[in-house]
Amino acid sequence: MRPVLTSTLLFALLMWAGGRVFDHWVETTELPVLLSDTSVEVRDRSGQLLRAFPVGDGLVRLAVHSDQVDPDLIAMLLRYEDKRFYTHPGVDPLALIRAAGQAVWHGQTVSGGSTLTMQVARLIEDGPTGRWQGKLRQIRLALALEQRLSKQQILTLYLTHAPYGGRVEGVRAASLTWFGREPANLTPAQAALLVALPQSPERRRPDRNPEAAEKARARVLDRLTQQRVLSPEDRAAALREPLPDTRIAFPRLAPHLADQLRVAHPETGRFDLTLDARLQKQLRQILGDAVRDGAPKLSAAVVVADHQSGEILASVGSPGYADASRLGFVDMTRASRSPGSTLKPLIYGLAFDQGLAHPETLIRDGPVDFDGYAPRNFDGEFRGDLRVREALQLSLNIPVVRLTNELGPARVMAALRRSGAAPDLPGGAPGLAIALGGIGVTLTELVQLYAGIAAGGQGPVLQVRRTAPRQVQDRLMSDVAAWHLGDILRDLVPPSGGRGGDLAWKTGTSYGHRDTWAIGWDGQHVVGVWMGRADGTPVPGAFGAELAAPVLFEAFARIKPEPAPLPPPPPATLIAGIAELPLPLQRFRSRAASFDPEAGAPELVFPPEGARLAAGTETVMVRIRGGEVPFLLLADGVPVMTRQYQREFDIPATGPGFSSLVIVDGKGRSDRVQIELQ
Repeated sequence: MRPVLTSTLLFALLMWAGGRVFDHWVETTELPVLLSDTSVEVRDRSGQLLRAFPVGDGLVRLAVHSDQVDPDLIAMLLRYEDKRFYTHPGVDPLALIRAAGQAVWHGQTVSGGSTLTMQVARLIEDGPTGRWQGKLRQIRLALALEQRLSKQQILTLYLTHAPYGGRVEGVRAASLTWFGREPANLTPAQAALLVALPQSPERRRPDRNPEAAEKARARVLDRLTQQRVLSPEDRAAALREPLPDTRIAFPRLAPHLADQLRVAHPETGRFDLTLDARLQKQLRQILGDAVRDGAPKLSAAVVVADHQSGEILASVGSPGYADASRLGFVDMTRASRSPGSTLKPLIYGLAFDQGLAHPETLIRDGPVDFDGYAPRNFDGEFRGDLRVREALQLSLNIPVVRLTNELGPARVMAALRRSGAAPDLPGGAPGLAIALGGIGVTLTELVQLYAGIAAGGQGPVLQVRRTAPRQVQDRLMSDVAAWHLGDILRDLVPPSGGRGGDLAWKTGTSYGHRDTWAIGWDGQHVVGVWMGRADGTPVPGAFGAELAAPVLFEAFARIKPEPAPLPPPPPATLIAGIAELPLPLQRFRSRAASFDPEAGAPELVFPPEGARLAAGTETVMVRIRGGEVPFLLLADGVPVMTRQYQREFDIPATGPGFSSLVIVDGKGRSDRVQIELQ
């Protein structure tokens, strides 16, 4: 017994030592980089792919998780490639013995013995497979992977790195390339092709070798039917399904925006945007149709936003990103261009708030000269006295320059900056020409400005990333002034085929017909359209009302079937005819002198400029010196006291924050202070 016992102990010792050596051999395996770079992805609000950037040399490799893949595809993959995947330690001895036996019997390789883990080892190391040294390295690496990773992680590595031909790696990229869809829901025929392709991706490419692809797919379907994974009926239907005969290009929606984000945030691997892929694609098509029969080199851009949430739903920088003849690579949503007449609503809104005018106020449209600056209307005509409402609807130049002169160009520029714009001002200090487009702004900035007006004078800061924190812009004007603008601009005659009364909108044409604009809003959305040439050269005969306005109305029609209704007037809105207006508001007169401390002009003695009043104050005492009765008092552009003959009286306190008080006397002279309720 002793020799037998000694032999047994010696054998056990040798086995133990061999096991320790083997374990050390596996444990000391140096692993390559497990997950190579994956493509930077840009996705829309629902997760749909908008853009995928190659990881290098044109290779597209998309990150994937198993929950993004059809469970039937995973089941077919495991049953066809590695049915003992969840039980073996990385190497399947039974599969190796079977492969060796078949090779000996048939004199050639009939089936491989590699497990999915061994295939992952080959893929991540990109090592040889034909020689025994390469196979041994795969075995060692597969065993090490199984020790250090979970089965789910190994499966994810395969789904990410498996080659599918044509510089495409991973099941997501393959499904989009060959079927134009994410792999979450595939037919049995599609799943079978994706199982078969990685074994010989170039030789089995269905666009180049359809016969080889069809045979490989059929082998997968046959084996899975034999294993009862598929029914004979499903197999027959899958065999009849045609193979894809061409590769589908990866989507390139919002390419300008995608480029901008990638440059600004190079460390980010995935951008989840507020864009709507369906709307983005439709608007790109609309712009393409709009420029196709237009002037040579004509380009266009459009931005759509929800002015309630601040989400940008579409941003199309040109009709064709790759169209060099139109400089399609230039993002015209961010190009600084002259806004033409599109700033006029802002100026009128500021004038309403300052007590300079009301929509029914009469204003003179006649020859003027401001120290050598003599603006003229676009058509060169003068219309005499007309209502402010009509002056804005007709987009006349002289009335808006009169108002700008009274407001001061600096006040207009300050309001633009409060909206979030960074206007480009050639020549230094702003002049009266800014009212007619004498500055540079971008389409996105104009949409932000109009979003603030549409939201009642103060709206959210527009955002394109879903994870961005919600911010609110500084107040541009009162809700009353903003409502007046919408009420005026909704009455413009729409272009042919457009529905009137549903949208408030404004057009603009810059000097020399270089830029045409159309911007509008309903109760939820704001849309801005620019059309012109990206190189800044004129487009003879182009007008915003004729070129850009039809695109604006078509864009609204694509957002939803019916526009959201515009809001009702705020409670403090003064809706009256000319005769019912306070005397100082019945006719616009120059009030430049009323802001000087000359004798006889009214002066707000209390509250003084910059006064801070305690929160909870219910009334504010007002004291006036000078001027002639009756007085009109406006708080934030809203009349709160009319035909007041007393020089000391109380008014209701405004809400917390800054408020502007304007007093206008019987001769139209005025004074203004700003106070704060804390």
